Amino acid sequence: MERPAWAPRGIDITVPSVSRIHDYYLGGSHNFEVDREAARQAVGFLPGLPKFVQADRAFTRRAVRWAVGQGVTQFLDIGSGIPTHGNVHETARAADSGARVVLVDHDPVAVAHSRTVLAGDERAGAFTADLRRPREILEHPVTTDVLDLKRPVAVLLVGVLHFVDDADDPYAAVAELVEGLAPGSLLILTHAAFDAVPAGEERVRGAVEVYRSVRAPLVERSREGIARFLDSVELVDPGLVPLPRWRPESDVDDEHPYAFSGFGGVGRAA
Repeated sequence: MERPAWAPRGIDITVPSVSRIHDYYLGGSHNFEVDREAARQAVGFLPGLPKFVQADRAFTRRAVRWAVGQGVTQFLDIGSGIPTHGNVHETARAADSGARVVLVDHDPVAVAHSRTVLAGDERAGAFTADLRRPREILEHPVTTDVLDLKRPVAVLLVGVLHFVDDADDPYAAVAELVEGLAPGSLLILTHAAFDAVPAGEERVRGAVEVYRSVRAPLVERSREGIARFLDSVELVDPGLVPLPRWRPESDVDDEHPYAFSGFGGVGRAA
């Protein structure tokens, strides 16, 4: 397989990546045939899966614009993925040209492409790190150079927590992140909800196995389990709700059924 110029040396382009699979769902071009094949297998079980990913992205855009409206113009996007159209940086800058954005991901392709997009921008940066080590993220030189952690920051955990197993204690990681933020900071998160997927359990399990086969096991959590991630913040209206129902900008009845296959919410740090 020929390695494209945008693919960093040292990565195995024969192994699928979640961020590149999602890039494919979102109509991006930074993915390989191995990623597209995995995506097609998952969609074979759940035909509306790209609609869920797109709803996740639409929620993110609304939440970022809302945050800017609240006066929060610093963003720390953890699990940022590949910055396809409508990404956090693009949305934040459209709402406030002075917004500061740091993108963090464990996928070197996602980070490499983010750095290309952000090249020469002193109010933005990207680096490789893992959500399970929050202190490293908060203390990373890119974070401290770009963001003023003494002022409110919006931390985004969008479409990432359902890839972190309970054995890795993601609840403690999220609480540690919030603890390191200034009062008035925001936590913006989404999480897939298996029991809300409009398909039978067998088909859901089939898609889960596809992700497991690419070393990205999806973790099933109840709404109550998802809400626990927001225990350290004060939920803002309308609370933790199906993605299209969080401050909708169009008729929710027009949304695809798969768009409701996850919850989204925003909380404010005291």
